[in-house]
Amino acid sequence: MDALDAFFGTEIGTLQLLLRIGLACLFGALLGLEREIRDRPAGLRTFMLVSLAACLFTIIALEVSFLVETAEDQSSIRPDPLRIVEAVTAGVAFIAAGAIIRHSGRLEGLTTGAGMWLAGAIGLACGAGFIGIAALVTLLALVIMVLFKWVERYLPVTDDDES
Repeated sequence: MDALDAFFGTEIGTLQLLLRIGLACLFGALLGLEREIRDRPAGLRTFMLVSLAACLFTIIALEVSFLVETAEDQSSIRPDPLRIVEAVTAGVAFIAAGAIIRHSGRLEGLTTGAGMWLAGAIGLACGAGFIGIAALVTLLALVIMVLFKWVERYLPVTDDDES
């Protein structure tokens, strides 16, 4: 691993780097697969890319923080890794909003947009090393997206115009 450690040159280490990136892709794929099966516009690749990008932004933010902490003159530089969370959240929200359309008087794509936003959060969690939380949230998201879709089929439909 010495050659890989030198190549990547990260403070978190090559094994952690590969684990975080790989799991961000896997968890994003699990959410995207559900959307792909339902033939939604944003599917497998989109969710994987959103989660991977969020993971990368998080890793970069952590690495920059490590670099700044080791700098001799810390008086003028104050790292704030939470800014990356804000930036990723805003960027993913912008992409997710593009999945939402109005069609025949109904909004469509809300679940896809929310899922993309969640994939971004899962990528952030993987990048920060919170793998257990990312796995749990991925599992819960799949339960929500699959099980509750089945539950929705059996709920009574009401017309909003009558109420």
